[in-house]
Amino acid sequence: MKKFPKYYVMAILSFQIVLLILVSNPLLNAQDKKGLKVSFWNVENLFDLDNDPDKNDDEFSTGGRKNVTTEIYNLKLKNCGEVLQDLNADILGICEVENRFMLEELNRAYTDRDYSIVHYDSPDNRGIDCALLYDAKVFKLLESKPVENILPGNLPTRDIVYVKGSFHDQLLHIFVNHWPSNYGGREKAIPKRAATSNLLENVLLDILDADPDANIVLIGDFNEEPTDSNIIELIDMKNDNRYANPFVNLMDPLVGKEKVGTYVYRGKDNLIDQIIISSGLINAGPLKIIPRSLTILDLPKYRQQKGKYAHYPFRFWAGNRLLGGYSDHLAISCTLFIDR
Repeated sequence: MKKFPKYYVMAILSFQIVLLILVSNPLLNAQDKKGLKVSFWNVENLFDLDNDPDKNDDEFSTGGRKNVTTEIYNLKLKNCGEVLQDLNADILGICEVENRFMLEELNRAYTDRDYSIVHYDSPDNRGIDCALLYDAKVFKLLESKPVENILPGNLPTRDIVYVKGSFHDQLLHIFVNHWPSNYGGREKAIPKRAATSNLLENVLLDILDADPDANIVLIGDFNEEPTDSNIIELIDMKNDNRYANPFVNLMDPLVGKEKVGTYVYRGKDNLIDQIIISSGLINAGPLKIIPRSLTILDLPKYRQQKGKYAHYPFRFWAGNRLLGGYSDHLAISCTLFIDR
């Protein structure tokens, strides 16, 4: 019988041990190499077919003015599933979804991953909520809660969803936002967003007071540009001078670029969907942002290609007219990684 050198046998045994570790630990896989992909998408009115008397959802219900049928409902889900497939996110923030059932429907439409769901019913009059989908094989949920947002005049709106979890034992705080829109006039909306910004700032200060290098990601449809006052004040925290340059807006390098945006209003590209990160994800570590990893899911199929609204996101509804597209917003993503 042939004898192998001792060093050769030891090398084989070492390889087998490493292979066993890789196979037995689900976190030490391709996800580790590619990092943690965090995405956000405004799904544009993802409603079920039931008429909820406590919500202003009549138009999307069976018999409503949009005449939504089961076929239209299934088309919306199919198209949403297509976006989720193209994103292939580890963590996905969602807004404009009616309820948990519709998030479960999304999971059925996109079968490549079995997302876990974080969702809370909010008091928004339209009945739309924020939520978070996450791959539990990659991201471990530790805590979640809604941040209730009552606007001036005691007006209810959608909550901000807060999630704390870990990626390779590194804590990560995530906030999913959908700030008040300009419906009813921009001048009336700005103070509402200012109140929302101040609410969020106070929550963020509590986290930073406990850990100045905390890993924080803010994702959402902020209904403001990166250069608008409420976003600037949130990032700089000008209402409190405890921290210098605590946040960075990943959208800033895209500001002013022609034909670049996540939303189009009156022919002008907007960057109202944003990802904002804490400085800890740049300067501290070991969890860090991959430089220049911010992307907009801007494939040709997601924009109208001809006619008066060429270049606009290919939305599902235009008023009561069915276009059969995806959403009036494009999805955005960034990637975090462990820098050992």
